[in-house]
Formats: sequence, structure tokens, C-alpha cells
Amino acid sequence: MKIGVLVTGHPPDNMRENGAYDQYFARLLEGHDFEIEGWAVVDGQFPPGIDAADGWLITGSKHGAYEDHDWIAPLEEFVRAAWAAGKPMIGVCFGHQIIAQAMGGRVEKFAGGWSVGRTGYQMDGKTVTINAWHQDQVTERPEMAEVFASNAFCENAGLLYGDTFWTIQPHPEYDADFIDGLIRTRGKGVVPDDLLEAASAQLDQPTDRMEVARTMADFFTKARTR
Repeated sequence: MKIGVLVTGHPPDNMRENGAYDQYFARLLEGHDFEIEGWAVVDGQFPPGIDAADGWLITGSKHGAYEDHDWIAPLEEFVRAAWAAGKPMIGVCFGHQIIAQAMGGRVEKFAGGWSVGRTGYQMDGKTVTINAWHQDQVTERPEMAEVFASNAFCENAGLLYGDTFWTIQPHPEYDADFIDGLIRTRGKGVVPDDLLEAASAQLDQPTDRMEVARTMADFFTKARTR
């Protein structure tokens, strides 16, 4: 199965030794027999159409879904085209947000502040721990979206759109090393120091990122009604 990754951001300049974000997801989904191809839509590089891959994944980004960039509207159109065609799509962080926005939801800079580092979510009746890095949130979900993951800080942390879209606010593709790099390069002066310190203190604690990766792989490969 070929998965097209729509890359909506880049790692910090001094953290690019492990590649672009499509390669982070290729590593996360390794072992599930996927062919991964990335398109840097953030740089205006779009796939020729929704049939260029069997399923799609939209990455995280430093940009806001509500910002005025010339690639935002075409990306939203791509999301709606995938929905109309029944193409499976996964969105992570910014991807989670832009899909919600494209489908009629609302994304805002959350008044409650930031979530960074190792964070627990109620998912499918149990607590699942994943690394987070966001202030923006889906504050109003689209009518067709159902919540499958949440916590007290982020009500709409995971949204399911029938059997076609699966989106999540935190970052299963981020390991402890990447979060540590973000703390050092993008956190200082932006995220409150106490949150950065708390995230740093938990860097050596395990997460359930690979369990979430299996869930993502299963979503892509499941039988569908259309």
C-alpha cells in the first residue's frame, strides 16, 4: 500500500539530520509494508491528484491552520477531495487541525496555553501516553467527526470521520530526542519555562508511540465500506 505524506512543515534547521517529516513517519510505520512518498506542500509541492497514493497522511507544522498561506486553501481542497473519494487519510497535530478546518470545524490558538512533552490521553477506554507539542487546538469539531481521544486540556485530541479519516493532536512520530531538540530550539521564550522543565524531566519515561503506530497502520489497511 502506498501512503502519500503531505509535508506541511520542516524540522528546525539544526535538527534536520534525520530527514524531513515524511521520513519520520516512514520510520514510525516501518514494518507494516507501506511504500512512503512525500510531497512538501508547505513549499508548494502538491501531488498530481488523490489517486497518486492509496492513502494519505498530513504532518505537523509550525504554522497555524488559520494562517494566510497560499498552500492552505489547496490543501483543504485536497482533504475534501479525499473525503469525497473515500481515500483513507490520517492527520497529526497540524494535520489533525487542517482536516477539521477543511471539514467545517474550528481551529484556534487555545486560551489555556501549551501542551508539551509526554502527555496522557483517554483513548478507547484506556490511558495512552504520547508526546505533544502544540498550542493550537480543534475547538469545534466537524459534525461528522467523533472523538476517540481526549484529556482535560484537549477535548478533541483524536477525531474519527467514519472509516475514512483518523486524526490525532499529539505526535506519535516524535521520540524523546526530538522533543528534547524542540525544547532547546523552539521552546525557549515561546513556551512557559515551567512546562519546558516538566517536559524535560520526563524525557526518559516511556510512551505508547509504537502502539499508536500500529493503530495508524491498521486504520490504513482496514476493509472499508466504500
